[in-house]
Amino acid sequence: MEMLNSLQPYFEDLPDPRMVAKCDHLLIDIVSLAICATIADADDWEAIETFGKSKEAWLRQWLKLPSGIPSHDTIERVFRKLDGEAFERCFIAWTSELFQELPGQVVAIDGKTLRGCAEKLHLVSAWASASGISLGQCKVDSKSNEITAIPELLDLLMLKGSIVTIDAMGCQKAIAQQIVDQDADYVLAVKGNQGTLHEYIEARFALTDDPRFINHEQPDYTETIERKHGRTEKRQCWVFQDTEIADRGWAKCQTIIRVSCERQFHDQTQQEMRYFISTLPLQPSLLLACVRAHWSIENSCHWVMDVVFKEDQARTQHENGAVNLAVLRRIALNLIKQHKGKGSLTKKRYRAALDEDFLLEILQS
Repeated sequence: MEMLNSLQPYFEDLPDPRMVAKCDHLLIDIVSLAICATIADADDWEAIETFGKSKEAWLRQWLKLPSGIPSHDTIERVFRKLDGEAFERCFIAWTSELFQELPGQVVAIDGKTLRGCAEKLHLVSAWASASGISLGQCKVDSKSNEITAIPELLDLLMLKGSIVTIDAMGCQKAIAQQIVDQDADYVLAVKGNQGTLHEYIEARFALTDDPRFINHEQPDYTETIERKHGRTEKRQCWVFQDTEIADRGWAKCQTIIRVSCERQFHDQTQQEMRYFISTLPLQPSLLLACVRAHWSIENSCHWVMDVVFKEDQARTQHENGAVNLAVLRRIALNLIKQHKGKGSLTKKRYRAALDEDFLLEILQS
């Protein structure tokens, strides 16, 4: 099992929280078992045990399993005690080595709440939009917010050459500077939490709408129209070059952006206006594409976690266990997404649970 063998080295140095001399099961066996089971439609500790017992002979081809398949209580206890930050670092190291296609693509940063945890747990995740893979996650401290977690996550990632997109919560001068220091570009949403900046950008674009200022500098412009399933979406993007914002402390910012999205469905119309700042040049089509690509983290990551992996339904009493289970899901998602065969993620997980050869295909893809 080439993929499992390539995964294991990244987790071999994972600190074992147990008294190793008294353990019946190897940590690397438990981690490998959990990864295989999560791919194969197991969404909780009991399901991981069930998968292991039904596939024990098959698993023994690659795992030592000196005391057989661990019970679900043992699996849960191990992942509850396992250092979540260390486990996440192993995942990111594996992802960075295996998926080296970030230059030029959007890396979307966004938060998600795990509602199944006894105390609601909030994670900030990174998503490579073009590759369709999860790059990593970071837990938001219960006494803090995303502003403190985003820099920690960025620090773990190899961002050189990518375009980082973050919603308004992450529109902070220190975060912009960190992205630039990591040799990446940014597109940051601007809302009321940056009141002065928001007012400045809004006023700059308002002049272009006023017929009294017809001779005023006009922004570069592009638009797209998409018709699908009876719905029409018109997206308009205006871009000004602006170096004044960089002088105010926003690292290497050179453009300000206004995006309008108008959705028509039957007799209903919705319209939304949003503002952004960016280090990217005056290219409206590129900037509009970056804004659109950001939302792939909602549709292709967060939605998939809830619908395909049933993340919000998972009842996990211990926060650390919930964090580590979330890492397992993202490892499984990345592996399944790399499989080129036909079929939805849901069908591939179900088939992997039934067909050992197909599970092997996913592990080797």
